[in-house]
Amino acid sequence: MSKRRVVVTGMGCLTPIGNSVEEFWSSALKGMSGVTNITTFDVSDMSVKFSASVKNFDVETYLDNKEQRKMDLFMQYGMAAGIQAITDSKLDSKNINSDKVGISIGSGIGGLQYIENTHTTYTSSGARRISPFFVPASIINMISGNLSIKFGFKGPNLSIVTACTTGTHNIGEGFRQIQYSHADVMICGGAEMATSPLGLGGFAAARALSTRNEDPKTASRPWDINRDGFVLGDGAGVIVLEELNHALKRNAKIYAEISGYGMSADAYHMTLPPETGDGAARCMENALIDAGIKANQIEYINAHGTSTPAGDVAEVAAIKNIFKDHSKKLVVNSTKSMIGHLLGAAGGVESIATILSIYNQKAHPTINIFNQDPKCDLNFNSSKSSNVEISHALSNSFGFGGTNGSLIFSKYE
Repeated sequence: MSKRRVVVTGMGCLTPIGNSVEEFWSSALKGMSGVTNITTFDVSDMSVKFSASVKNFDVETYLDNKEQRKMDLFMQYGMAAGIQAITDSKLDSKNINSDKVGISIGSGIGGLQYIENTHTTYTSSGARRISPFFVPASIINMISGNLSIKFGFKGPNLSIVTACTTGTHNIGEGFRQIQYSHADVMICGGAEMATSPLGLGGFAAARALSTRNEDPKTASRPWDINRDGFVLGDGAGVIVLEELNHALKRNAKIYAEISGYGMSADAYHMTLPPETGDGAARCMENALIDAGIKANQIEYINAHGTSTPAGDVAEVAAIKNIFKDHSKKLVVNSTKSMIGHLLGAAGGVESIATILSIYNQKAHPTINIFNQDPKCDLNFNSSKSSNVEISHALSNSFGFGGTNGSLIFSKYE
């Protein structure tokens, strides 16, 4: 059985540097930082006082008051990005088979803010004051559920949860659904809003976050020798995947082709990768095998690049392991240098950055590399955006628990 070709026909996002694909990409090319001090709750007693949060989000554009009350903010973000992507793709339910349109949008943590607020209500006023919307407003699969209800899409309805690899795995599994004819169209990605007292406090307690409170905008420093952890970020990234002939028949705009998907497990540690990057290397190799291309055909990598001391070294080691001498010819960058780490949404937003890099033949810069770590000696495009000839590009995501995902996007021919 031959696998069907799958293309990208729509995109939508909310990010710390823009609430649309156009705004996000324009800001990324300029190297803008979306990291700011936290003002939404009291951080005076916390070791970390900043984040990369979504700004000026107008929920009224996407959801009415009744819908809003039934959704935690992460869900609203995912719905907004999904609506943007569907609108961009010009999918018309009147002219497609809705039974073959599915959704796979996940979150790493889900409705943490709603859970915190409900617990406060419970402890102060008792169980009778708990909202009847509490459970459906908090659980992760309800982005996919609500989006399918809103548009009447009746195909596969999934939400994969794999920590910081969530967005990538949802896109990869959506790709598989189309390849093997379970769907003709899949709306895929991830959403997150974990910048709450428990979210910030929890990651800080795990010593995963940068504590550069005196200079938040430069706190996310992938591959810089003075990096001290990632910046917690919020947002959503969703793309529309479509079987090629289905897209051609309706004259859809095609941004890129998705050609490969790989997964692996480190089987090493709960939060740390092995220094050799073994799991990440096997993951990238699996994606290359799936795409049927050689390592030297990749020109660009949108890296996981979190700004953690161990993670950055491991990913570079993995890239060198797989790409050998060709690794010196690669353009590698980190979107997280500008938007922080969006956890379950990272793979969705970074896939959009990868797709746009192919579509525009341009790579955004990695900002905040002031003193590049000698152990991280690749071309990280650290000065400014650059023109790059890209036929095939790789996007990496690695998560707590040692779960890894890689996607290969290709220029549509």
